[in-house]
Amino acid sequence: MKRFVILLVLLIIVGAGLLATLKLGLWDALKEVAGVRDAQNEVLAVYGRLTAPTFDTADYTPMPYSGMNPYGVNTFLEQEVEEWKVRQSLKLIRDAGFGWIRQEFPWNDIEVLGKDNYVNEYGQHTWDKYDKLVDLVEEYGLEMIVRLDLPPRWAHRDYDQHPLGPPDDFRDYGDFVYKVVSRYKGRIRFYQIWNEPNVNYEWSGRTVSARSYVDLLKVAYTRAKEADPDCVILCAALSPTIDPGPVSQNDVSYLEEMYAAGARDYFDIMGVNPYGMFWGPDERRIGRYDHVNFSRPILTREVMVRNGDAAKPIWGMEMGWTVLPEDFPKPPAWGRVTDEQQARYLVRGFERMQEEWPWMPLACVWHLRMVHDVNKYQQQYYFRILGDKFEPTPAYEALKALATALPRVYKGYHQEDHRALHWTGDWQTQQDDRAVLGAYRQGADGATLNFTFVGDALELVVRRAPGAGRLRVTVDGAEHIMDLGADAEAWQVIVPVASGLAYGPHEARVVVEGTGNVDGLIVRVAPDDFRERAATGALVVGLFIGLLLVAGVWVVRRRRK
Repeated sequence: MKRFVILLVLLIIVGAGLLATLKLGLWDALKEVAGVRDAQNEVLAVYGRLTAPTFDTADYTPMPYSGMNPYGVNTFLEQEVEEWKVRQSLKLIRDAGFGWIRQEFPWNDIEVLGKDNYVNEYGQHTWDKYDKLVDLVEEYGLEMIVRLDLPPRWAHRDYDQHPLGPPDDFRDYGDFVYKVVSRYKGRIRFYQIWNEPNVNYEWSGRTVSARSYVDLLKVAYTRAKEADPDCVILCAALSPTIDPGPVSQNDVSYLEEMYAAGARDYFDIMGVNPYGMFWGPDERRIGRYDHVNFSRPILTREVMVRNGDAAKPIWGMEMGWTVLPEDFPKPPAWGRVTDEQQARYLVRGFERMQEEWPWMPLACVWHLRMVHDVNKYQQQYYFRILGDKFEPTPAYEALKALATALPRVYKGYHQEDHRALHWTGDWQTQQDDRAVLGAYRQGADGATLNFTFVGDALELVVRRAPGAGRLRVTVDGAEHIMDLGADAEAWQVIVPVASGLAYGPHEARVVVEGTGNVDGLIVRVAPDDFRERAATGALVVGLFIGLLLVAGVWVVRRRRK
């Protein structure tokens, strides 16, 4: 009852403030006041936090492919003519602290004139460009997510009308996937199969079909694993859309149909496109048929958990906000922000992912830069974080500051290969099917592990065994002794180390005495307390109303002059 009363009072306050603003005729005028849009986003974020439904996202499930560098960016390097421009792009990506690029290997640029024909209409060997690109990416120490789509004319009878659609014979695509994965075996591991098949623009202008996409995914997955059993297949990121179908289809409903068609067995990582659209990164209103915003991956995760697929992570394939010019001739299709807002929103988006979504450990900014000036007439051009002459935008600089900072361990169940864990001394990686995800670290006497975690509780995952030593664990100077010796062997034992901490960063140190092991760690964050959220909401609402009143007075005075 108390919760209802608090929420009702907050809503009355907000409603009264907004009504007063409208009655005074100030709403349109307030759009001229700097910062009002940000304040609006903050208020909506608090409202969403207070009212958002609870979803089962299985936040403490161990999963692979989740401890690496979380920062990626989309590139169009295959379109560059001069090698120096490719090198400049890769250098700026590396220097900014990004670990990944997401790069398309278009089928219609590799197998152009016919099946098994790798010479284009100009007599050039088509593999040469991509071989060189892979060489350069390795030279600059980056990893690549390769997107495979865009069939050539010979494989797609509707090519002239709908060049982005799937091939007429899925086996031709499977053969192409096999050739790419075989060629780069041991050098490229991660491949995305198609892109946004739930919208007709990406599906040949036909009525979209989840079952048909699963058929394509199955062929591609099977052939890729034949070429390289260690490759990792990403499901196509669906377009975040509320369209009910049948021409284009709501992404949540489409994903449910994919699972019903057996998709679970044919991908290793789920892809999503977490665009902010018209709202900030803390916009939390969530709905299947409304509220397309940065929170939408939560719905994807909920579908995965409901279908028994919680052990797979989600990677963000396209994440961004567009700095669309005010004089652009068409209304904004994906929102509009300033350079400064883009910088803040991208940083906060990554922060929110790390703080709240342990199941989404990586995202790729859309995009670095588009190569050709003609793209300036397209709205997607203005998602860029580098200018035409490679000049950094505020977003690039802000992301660089974030990505080059010392990494931390956030909420979730993390493995021993997490990039924020610093191992010194004699630690050996041991492979064992009884360990979490099949491996753990064995340490000799004096071996040390140091890390910073952000949360309010810490647990270590260990193996107990006869004759084992112990771990001396300290958190912010408080010591905890963990005896690993036992009469019988026990695997995946979760041992509490610290709890009831103030939420925030904490320093942890693990020292082995005798012999010891670490099979993972869990950083926990207690659920938000409603009273604290209500207090925060009241504060932000009060600030917002105060801003409205101050701005209103300013506008009225200006009009009187």
